[in-house]
Amino acid sequence: MRVYLILLHAYVGVRLLPDLPFGVAGVVTGAVVLVASMSLIPFAFRYRRAGVTGPARRLMWAGLVALGAFSTLVVLTFLRDVGLLAALGVHRVWPDLVAIDACMRWSAVAVPIATALMTLLGYFNARRVAAVRNVDVPIASLHPSLHGFTIAQITDVHVGPTIARDYVDAVVDVVNTLGADVVAITGDLVDGSVDELRDQVAPLAGLRARQGVYFVTGNHEYYAGVAEWMAHLPTLGMHVLRNERVAVGDGTHSFDLAGIDDYSARGFPGHGPDLARAVDGRDPARELVLLAHQPRAIYEASAHGVGLQLSGHTHGGQIWPWNFAVRLQQPYVAGLARHKNTQLYVSRGTGYWGPPMRLGAPAENTRIKLRAG
Repeated sequence: MRVYLILLHAYVGVRLLPDLPFGVAGVVTGAVVLVASMSLIPFAFRYRRAGVTGPARRLMWAGLVALGAFSTLVVLTFLRDVGLLAALGVHRVWPDLVAIDACMRWSAVAVPIATALMTLLGYFNARRVAAVRNVDVPIASLHPSLHGFTIAQITDVHVGPTIARDYVDAVVDVVNTLGADVVAITGDLVDGSVDELRDQVAPLAGLRARQGVYFVTGNHEYYAGVAEWMAHLPTLGMHVLRNERVAVGDGTHSFDLAGIDDYSARGFPGHGPDLARAVDGRDPARELVLLAHQPRAIYEASAHGVGLQLSGHTHGGQIWPWNFAVRLQQPYVAGLARHKNTQLYVSRGTGYWGPPMRLGAPAENTRIKLRAG
């Protein structure tokens, strides 16, 4: 990885520094910034764990911010190169139309300025508490008495190295204002062990919903000690759904709420998604809502008559333009979609992972209202 880091920093240096219009001082300043970035980023990985304190924590934060900023810098440098190629082509045909030297100089200045502004904006977007996103989902087979049934979805909070108790407290406060019938947590809640994060997740015990709080695993639970978390979360008032379903509704009329293990759990003995088991014996005339961390579960969901699937995992790409890369792994990235006869809502997530940045993919606390008909 260090080799790639060096090569990418060298690419940025070669493409930007010689074109800066500030002489030797500009080149030296730019080189110092790139060396600092290259030196700090490894600390984002070396110290990125829950509970790290003191100088190591400060280095971790600096490394994570540098990682986010540098990823943007690389992308903008590449886009500058593409733009300069286009400008050069125009210059060769119409020499007087494009001043290529001026383009090179001022675009070399524009890239780091844009990187700094995007980093600041991304940091602000990531660190503020996620806003509420309201989503209405019409479901043909939902009984009229359940019209307006509300599910508050939380996903991808990633409590751990940089998201702590104060953020969790704020999320709980927001969700409790929604008056939800059900709270659904669709995985990647934590990035650390129970011992490291017990106090940080404690506010989740304050979540309120008329018919309960339900949880399904994400891939990060399997990195963080899944057995311990599966034992601890019920002490916070959560119902962990592992390839099973429950009935929720108004008492007279109800629908099935199912949850499956994350797709990545296949390598863990006794774990792995099994929707067939979750729906075994169900009345096909009843509506079925599925909690599944990864959108890719939609293929199996549509084959089992699921009316609505709620997922997360993608973060909506989190930092533009990586949303386009997410599409290579997942069939849907964000928002409401329909796959055959199954509707799917993919949340952009309630927290963030890695660099404390969000660009073009704001976090959300989602209020989903089911509509009959």
